[in-house]
Formats: sequence, C-alpha cells, structure tokens
Amino acid sequence: MLHIDYANYEALRAHGEETYPHECCGVLLGKSDAEGNHVRQIVRAGNTRTDSAHNRYNIAPIELVKIQRQARGLGLDIVGFYHSHPDHPAQWSPTDFAEAHWFGCSYVITAVEKGKAAITNSFLLTGTSEEDKKFRDQPIEIAVAEQAQQ
Repeated sequence: MLHIDYANYEALRAHGEETYPHECCGVLLGKSDAEGNHVRQIVRAGNTRTDSAHNRYNIAPIELVKIQRQARGLGLDIVGFYHSHPDHPAQWSPTDFAEAHWFGCSYVITAVEKGKAAITNSFLLTGTSEEDKKFRDQPIEIAVAEQAQQ
C-alpha cells in the first residue's frame, strides 16, 4: 500500500496540471515497512526530456542525487517517483516499465485530461533484477489531516 497525506497527494496532482501538456515528474520521500511505502514529502523535479516531454520524462542524475542527499538529511528515503500522463490513462507504459529500476519503490501516475488531474494510480516495482521485475497494482491510502482540537 502507498500511504500519503492529502496535501502531498493533491500537490503531485497539481504539478501535473501545471506542466500540462507536458509530463511532470518528482520523487516521493518517506519510509517503507511491512505495510508499504509511507510518503512524508514530495519533491518536484525538472523533466529534462525536450524531445518528447508530452509523453516521456527524465530526472537528471545530478538532481536525483541532490534529492537523495536531501532525503538523508531529513532521515528519509526515496520510496517512489511520480509523473503525469497528459491525455493518456494512469497506467504504466512499456517505456515507464523499461526505465523503472528502483525495486520496492512506488511509481505513481496521474492522468491529466485536458489540463485537469483525473485518475491517480500507484504501481509497486517488485523483483530482484531486471530479468524478474514486475509492476504490481498498489492501493493508495490518503490520510486526511484531522482538525486541531480547540
């Protein structure tokens, strides 16, 4: 299961709307345990794809290293990645699968239809090598912050 609070969930969906008609991308920081990946923070990343930004994304390695260092400084880990699919279903593509290499991480995809975030799905990358890796549908649990007691 992917555990994420409402504010972070809405922020990653808004990121997809802001970059439409291009794909957005970012990193999920948090902790993993037997219950799944727990997102504590999302970090927006720049999409370095200039040739096909409407249907591809890439996070520059130097930016990913910077985000990983930021996570360590916060006592967190990279637990996943997110990107948008402009005018395309929130389903992983063969390219998404080929470029997924972080085992145990969640890969979150938001369909952005005509500039509006629609369905958001998560897929867990399982396996131990490139030869046996698989995406598994991963339920998303969205936590809504409780009102402060007065």
